[in-house]
Amino acid sequence: MSANESKKLARREVLVALGASVGAAALAACGSSSPTSPSTTTTATTTTTTTNNASCVVSASETRGPYPDTIGMINNAAFYRRDITEGRSGLPLTLTLTIVNVNNACAAVSGLQVEVWQCDAAGTYSEYGQGAGQTFLRGVQTRDASGQVTFTTIYAGWYAGRATHIHVDVYRSGTIVKTTQIAFPEDVTRAVYASGVYASKGQNATTNASDMVFSDGTTGELASVTGNVTSGYTATLQVGIAI
Repeated sequence: MSANESKKLARREVLVALGASVGAAALAACGSSSPTSPSTTTTATTTTTTTNNASCVVSASETRGPYPDTIGMINNAAFYRRDITEGRSGLPLTLTLTIVNVNNACAAVSGLQVEVWQCDAAGTYSEYGQGAGQTFLRGVQTRDASGQVTFTTIYAGWYAGRATHIHVDVYRSGTIVKTTQIAFPEDVTRAVYASGVYASKGQNATTNASDMVFSDGTTGELASVTGNVTSGYTATLQVGIAI
């Protein structure tokens, strides 16, 4: 086993041990999950652009916890949808993922299913705690011929102990072939959290470098983000799998 693999294994052991305490902290930090009308007042108009590494490598495998889907969305056609917001307030985010096969020179492969989930601007996940019985900010799509899926969502909020992130599962014939997470550029995140419905909660103290998942690096997991706090953002990421 390589040093990097050992580090990944150690990280997951920590996650198992800390999962319950992180979940409790997240729920405590969420506050009310009631939708809030978005603010339209802002003075920032500069477009921010960050480029990720799109080399032909297998994306890091990460934990699904602590808030994965519990109702079987992957098997329910109602949740195969592009728009996953369900009315949650926040800065618009168009998220495009390109899933490639590293065993075939990173050629795009159609027909796989991609499931994503994230917290809202207040740090609340649907299906859990104050989000129980709700399904916002979760959804599934089948990859098109170009190997891409695009979701309409909002910029994710944060909860105690975790850097800003979105979860991703890639399925093939009903079986998960990759579980990973998307990290976000911290300069973009700071601008978002100083604006609109995010401002009342303030900045996230957990950076990518201090995060329990991303602390060993975000290569292959850091989204390329363009946009601004006036009109919203577009994020793209290549997810490498080996099939």
